[in-house]
Amino acid sequence: MAGYRVEICGVNTAKLPLLKSEEKEELIRKIKNGDTEAREIYIKGNLRLVLSIIQRFSSSNENVDDLFQIGCIGLMKAIDNFDITQGVKFSTYAVPMIIGEIRRYLRDNNSIRVSRSLRDIAYKAIYARDMLQKSMDREPTIDEISKESGIPREDILNAFDAIQAPMSLYEPVYSDSGDTLFLMDQVSDKKNREENWIEDLSIKEAMEKLSPREQNIIELRFFEGKTQMEVADEIHISQAQVSRLEKTALKNMKNHLK
Repeated sequence: MAGYRVEICGVNTAKLPLLKSEEKEELIRKIKNGDTEAREIYIKGNLRLVLSIIQRFSSSNENVDDLFQIGCIGLMKAIDNFDITQGVKFSTYAVPMIIGEIRRYLRDNNSIRVSRSLRDIAYKAIYARDMLQKSMDREPTIDEISKESGIPREDILNAFDAIQAPMSLYEPVYSDSGDTLFLMDQVSDKKNREENWIEDLSIKEAMEKLSPREQNIIELRFFEGKTQMEVADEIHISQAQVSRLEKTALKNMKNHLK
């Protein structure tokens, strides 16, 4: 790693290799066969990717050199674990791994310290979640993670809460065909339940104009205060679909109430 300790401003992107698709494929094959020189070339050919990612964390007040070093660690982990048989682009695989490595660093160096036991529980649960996601090809539920890891559900929830770094409610967490899901879309609303606002204006009448599925989503989201993920699990569709249906339903209700 020492060989990659450079001043950020000293990274001359003009001198970094630009790898073509054929070169990348050939280098990856060599890397999987233990070619260390190919690994070095591939790392240097992806330093631009690390530099672009650490710009997202410019507001963290962390030293950019440190973030660059941590990003390089994530890059090397991605290279070592990349499976060429999966048919995905390396950058698609590497970006979340690099971001995850940086976020772990920021979390572990946060002034709000999390106990070792909670971190251990969280890491075990994260490992179980990742394994389940690969085998199930979807995001597993907390109950499924609990069963796989053998850790009580409440302990997993507490551990996940403890290791989360503060985030903006407008932090984008997922994007599908232009429909961006923000963190605020996943936050349960415990105040806006039916008894607090069902009588306002003509909301009940407006809801009657919606399709049964849209009515169900609005009731679950705003009357029962469930997150989009919880709604998706309950009615067996994707979170992106829930988001689209919710936006359409709210738009129709707003038009009716005008």
